[in-house]
Amino acid sequence: MRTILTKVCITTTIQGKKDCYYSPILDNDNFYHSHYNNNNNSPTHYHSQSSPSPPSPLQDQESNTTNIKTAKEPIYKRILIVDDNTDTTFTYKTGLERYYDGYEDDSNDNKIRFKVYTYNNPLVALSEFKPHYYDLLLMDINMPDMNGFELCQKILELDVNVRVCFITAGEANIEALREVYPNVSLGCFIHKPVSIDYLVKRLSAELE
Repeated sequence: MRTILTKVCITTTIQGKKDCYYSPILDNDNFYHSHYNNNNNSPTHYHSQSSPSPPSPLQDQESNTTNIKTAKEPIYKRILIVDDNTDTTFTYKTGLERYYDGYEDDSNDNKIRFKVYTYNNPLVALSEFKPHYYDLLLMDINMPDMNGFELCQKILELDVNVRVCFITAGEANIEALREVYPNVSLGCFIHKPVSIDYLVKRLSAELE
């Protein structure tokens, strides 16, 4: 709908004076309205277009909210690694903590990320162990002074709910180990050498 300005002229019979003024009308169908003046009978066109109404604040708010990306806090799990080989603990710590660095895929926001603590001496690891702090223990089996099963038994006396994975380069007789260490869960065994990709998948599965 447009507002059209129409020129209207009135001539008085007594004084012969002509008064003209513009009268607005609404026109739904025509883009302009034609009116013939009294001098040359040529059509005079008056155009008036209504300005578009500004968007409502609610529309602005809705359009803005669609462009806002909701940031999700990553899920971190604390991993304690005990291995007498310093190169092994350094490699695992670096690989696990930096595994998702550089990824821009939104689906990685729901992936488990790791905060890794390492020890190369099982006795020091036991003396400094924090109950109810770690989500999972990853420990080597063959270590000096105390093997991984002995260390696990001691730690389970302090924190019975912590999950445990053993890692070894040798073969292990699971049935014989269950007889020697009946209180130790032997459900998670990882064989060396192991890739970081596999390590991430295996530990993530244990923590879910």
